[in-house]
Amino acid sequence: MGSASKQSNKPGAKQGSSDRRARIAELRAVEQRRERRNKIVASVAAGVLVIGAIATGTWIVMDQNQKKKDKETAASADIPGVKTFGDLSRTHVKEKVTYPMTPPVGGDHNAIWADCMGHVYDQPVENERAVHSLEHGAVWVTYNGKATPDDLKTLSDKVKKTPYSLMSPYMEEEGTITLNAWSTQLTVDSASDPRVEQFFTKYVQGKQTQEPGASCTMGQM
Repeated sequence: MGSASKQSNKPGAKQGSSDRRARIAELRAVEQRRERRNKIVASVAAGVLVIGAIATGTWIVMDQNQKKKDKETAASADIPGVKTFGDLSRTHVKEKVTYPMTPPVGGDHNAIWADCMGHVYDQPVENERAVHSLEHGAVWVTYNGKATPDDLKTLSDKVKKTPYSLMSPYMEEEGTITLNAWSTQLTVDSASDPRVEQFFTKYVQGKQTQEPGASCTMGQM
């Protein structure tokens, strides 16, 4: 009887073992499906991030390119009221020079330029040194007694942050504010005139520069 009892239990034991293996296989299949699903979600998310990064980078590059184009367009555009004086002599001299325009924008000049790396002078500078600065590609801002304190603040702030520029009083000039580059000149009544910014954009180290890359430091007042 004991032996028969043990034999009768064997099929049940086998059935239980088979059920456990099936359950384990089912759980593994569920886990594998979950892992595959998670990988797909992660891949999609990563793809979205990559596409977003590419789109952002593309937008930044396009924006920078557009700004560059806008600046180049502004620099190449004609500025109303600008006067040009053609070819001017460039001889270094020691004596004072009588210039045909006020302030002068070219011609013979001193061998030593005026410092022009954003220098704002509260006293007049020598014509002959300022002209040499223009030869190096600087913009020289001059003004007379009609310029307002707001004008002077706006202009000095602009000059101070602009290498290859300088500013000084010039009581003899007719216009309130005069912007000077080599062989080029513009007179305005106010520092808020939009042509001021246009002039800086076009003529600071612009095409009119006679000695591109020449120093604007180590000069004199």
